[in-house]
Amino acid sequence: MLKFLLGAAAGYVLGARAGHERYEQLVRTYHRVADHPAVQGAAGIVRARIEEVVNGGRHTQEPTSNGRAR
Repeated sequence: MLKFLLGAAAGYVLGARAGHERYEQLVRTYHRVADHPAVQGAAGIVRARIEEVVNGGRHTQEPTSNGRAR
């Protein structure tokens, strides 16, 4: 029974270490992809399209210098 517990403990420690390293690798990859200019451009296009759908194709009016809409 003691050998089983020692083996389980060693496996847990080694697995947790490998799990954390794999997690860090995934985070680095995510940041590298998310910061890529092509992904940023695509995200901007999607964001603009979603805004169009949400606003029903209406353009939002920007206030003029006197605070009133144009």
